[in-house]
Amino acid sequence: MTARRSTGPGLAGCSIVIAGVRHAPSLSAALERRGANVLRVPEPSNASALHEGVLLTRTAELIADAPDVVVVTSGAGFRAWTRMVHANDLSDALLETFTRTRFVAWGPRAEGAVRHAGFTCELVVATDSPDEIGTYVRSRGVGGARVAVQRHGARTDALEALLVAHGASVVSVPVVGSGTPQDPLVVRRTVMQAAAGELDAVLFTSASGAEEWLRAAESTRALDAVRRRASTGALLLSAGPAPHSLLDVANLRTTVAARGRVGAFVREVVEHFGSGRRPIIRTASGAVEMRSGGAVIDGRFVPLARTSASVLGALFDAGGHVLSREELVRSLPRGRERVHAAEMAVARLREALGAPDIVKTVVKRGYRLNVDESD
Repeated sequence: MTARRSTGPGLAGCSIVIAGVRHAPSLSAALERRGANVLRVPEPSNASALHEGVLLTRTAELIADAPDVVVVTSGAGFRAWTRMVHANDLSDALLETFTRTRFVAWGPRAEGAVRHAGFTCELVVATDSPDEIGTYVRSRGVGGARVAVQRHGARTDALEALLVAHGASVVSVPVVGSGTPQDPLVVRRTVMQAAAGELDAVLFTSASGAEEWLRAAESTRALDAVRRRASTGALLLSAGPAPHSLLDVANLRTTVAARGRVGAFVREVVEHFGSGRRPIIRTASGAVEMRSGGAVIDGRFVPLARTSASVLGALFDAGGHVLSREELVRSLPRGRERVHAAEMAVARLREALGAPDIVKTVVKRGYRLNVDESD
């Protein structure tokens, strides 16, 4: 029986996770149109996330001892802060305090919120990196300076650490909390799938989505396995420097989208799977590239059942070296522990590929991919 094959691979056979809600519906639709199987993982919810008690305490501290600089990292967060201040009759006192303070806005939305409150920003940072803010504050004499940082997720950690390292006194203003994931089991499941090679790409559209996903990877002790997958062809794609910095600290090989928009994400994914970045092995039956849902052979996608994909993946990773039947059994899904299962799995794989010669039997030793050594 010959397997039915598509006219072109596109993203067929690719299982892709979107970690975060930013652009998720449109990004998911764009990837699915190209053949991918997409799962969206919710990021932490910030509903009812005002830490009012802590926020009132920090506000009182700033009124009593005015900061030299206020860094506003989120327009929504700053507006929530000013609403809380107004509700507690602190507006006049904080206004008086902030008339002697320089404002730094992290992005245009933050700048808009500052202007709406009646203040002017001395610096507006267009990138997600904290380096420009650190350079600005250092140029104004950071040693001993009092800097209030309105927190917004994990990206402010690097900024606060940078400021403290250069002698600043940092007041952390936690307006928006990190919340909890809507379904932590979904997050954990996608982590385990990535570690097992059942995902081809994870797209991080926000720092909070990346933070929650990494936390799950650490708690399940899957981070090392994810690192190995990322180093051998799995795509971890970040929307700019903010999520990338978190992934980089975790020592994960990551690609950064040139712009945090749907088109940039889709282009990066398509190029990753269509421009030869993925490992390819030339066999007697053609060039083979692995995907979680099957294999691309000479530019045509062949769908495979999970067991067949696991066997071919193990042989592919071996790169032409012989795998014993016992080694192949270990690559099979749970519940198939007999050595005979390896023989049956290889037979089904050959049939599914429509290429009996792609897997070579080595008598009394096992099986190997029939690698073309003519090059």
